[in-house]
Amino acid sequence: MLVLLPPSEGKASSGRGAPLKPESLSLPGLTAAREAVLTELVELCAGDEDKAREVLGLSEGLRGEVAKNAELRTAGTRTAGEIYTGVLYDALGLASLDTAAKRRAARSLLVFSGLWGAVRVTDRIPSYRCSMGVKLPGLGALGAHWRTPMASVLPEVAGSGLVLDLRSAAYAAAWKPKGEVAGRTASVRVLHAPTRKVVSHFNKATKGRIVRGLLTSGADPKGPAELVEALRDLGYVVEAQAPAKSGQAWSLDVLVDEVH
Repeated sequence: MLVLLPPSEGKASSGRGAPLKPESLSLPGLTAAREAVLTELVELCAGDEDKAREVLGLSEGLRGEVAKNAELRTAGTRTAGEIYTGVLYDALGLASLDTAAKRRAARSLLVFSGLWGAVRVTDRIPSYRCSMGVKLPGLGALGAHWRTPMASVLPEVAGSGLVLDLRSAAYAAAWKPKGEVAGRTASVRVLHAPTRKVVSHFNKATKGRIVRGLLTSGADPKGPAELVEALRDLGYVVEAQAPAKSGQAWSLDVLVDEVH
């Protein structure tokens, strides 16, 4: 099982670990594309601060994020699982997983990123600010920048098993499973059952709890249909829509009564 996650806007501070070693990150096929984004982002943020804030879409109160980006090559690092915080990651609670569940997380979780493309939760990275929606002056829109290298790398990473897609729209734009991979991909929405609307906070929290439940239960669904049964076994109300034709992903709606 491969689980595709969005990053979090909020991030922990950089750690005291050794500085970034781009060549040590997972998915080495993304190294050149990562280096291109990293180089332009550092140069942008080391220059005109106001221009950098405008490009990155940062408010005055987030001015410090520009200086942080300027030091990405020398800043300390932590594992991505420690860097990403926020509602989904709080609910997922990687640090409190048992040893077996942590091993499953290391194998199966992949976090998408405007800067790194995608990383595993065990990869060591510095804290940064660069969303997938950013359009850098040189490289252009990051979603488009990542599509070609992702199309080359991700099908191999997906292997032959289930792909559980929990990404938000901006990050889903960087890689869309196609062909045979799409047929074993399940895209999940979390809906407030009484209104059938997505509510951002509990959507993220529920996705975090879903991933935690799958990791701690040891469930190993081989495809979308088996995933539906695994989620129901965990107590979730799930509505599934199989693809109308080959080359399309399954759509799953998880219905939640309480907003929390």
